[in-house]
Formats: sequence, C-alpha cells, structure tokens
Amino acid sequence: MENILMQAEMEMETAIENMEKRFTSIRAGRANPQMLDGIMIDYYGSPTPLKSLATISVPEARQLCIKPFDRSSIGTIEKAIYESNIGITPNNNGEMIILNIPALTEETRRNYVKQAKEYAEDCKIVLRNIRQDANNDIKKLEISEDDIKSGQDDVQELINKYNKIVDEKFKVKETELMSV
Repeated sequence: MENILMQAEMEMETAIENMEKRFTSIRAGRANPQMLDGIMIDYYGSPTPLKSLATISVPEARQLCIKPFDRSSIGTIEKAIYESNIGITPNNNGEMIILNIPALTEETRRNYVKQAKEYAEDCKIVLRNIRQDANNDIKKLEISEDDIKSGQDDVQELINKYNKIVDEKFKVKETELMSV
C-alpha cells in the first residue's frame, strides 16, 4: 500500500508541475523569456527551439530582445514569432529582434485569470483521477476492510494537500495577473 501512496504522490507532483508550466504561458504584462518557449524556428530544414538559436534578454520590464547567434537567421526567427500568435509584433533592426509587450487591459487581465482558473481546474481533475486510480489499486490488494479504509483515508489526505497547493498557486497567479 505504501507503493501506491508514493506513486500517487509522484503523479500529483507531476500534475502540479504541469499546471505551473501552463501558468508561465499566460503573460502578465511583463516581459518574460518563457513566453517564447513554445516557438520553433525552421533552421536549415529542421525545427529548432528559439532559445537554442539566440540569446533572449529583458532590457526593460516590458521589452524582450532576441539576438540570434547567426545573423542570417533573423528573418526566419522574426517570421516564426509573428506566426506563433503570441500577440506581439516583432521589430527587426538588422541585428536583433525587439518585442515590446503591450500593457494589459482590465478585460484582458480578467480573461487571463479565467484561463489560469481553467488550468487549475484541469489540474484538480487530474488529481481526482489519480485519487480514483489509487483507491482502485488499494481495493485490489488482499487486505482487511479496515486497512482498505485507512489507505483510502491516506489518499484523501494527499489529495486535500495537493488541492490546497493548486489553490495557493492559482491565487498567486491571479494576484500577479491583476496587479497593474
């Protein structure tokens, strides 16, 4: 039964990490190099992540500078950013690409909070599925009814703990998104 609980806890940790990764894709009006993590560049015929082709820096709170290692790839990088639908138009000055992050409107902030809430709810659904699997695994064990009940109580304590973590992380993200 100890193995089942450890497995469930590891899966719950993974669910939390995935939620946090999804949270980073929601921009908060500040420049963050992680906004560009999903962008792939067609570099000599093979898709390559942007961060392996250029240095990404944050010179100001709402600006990203992308300086390619190979200056000839600047047009391809600019095109990939434009086509990625991140809502930012790249400016190319011949040496680097500058992304100016626009300030968020109140409505946009609320929409981002809704999106973060969806991610948190998705995570809770995953946690419930993990609880269900763990409870089913415990029922399959050849142990007494009291031990089964005890094991299920332990799984419930785990899910309560992780649901609280999800709620706390969502509150932090919500505060970050709503602060001007």
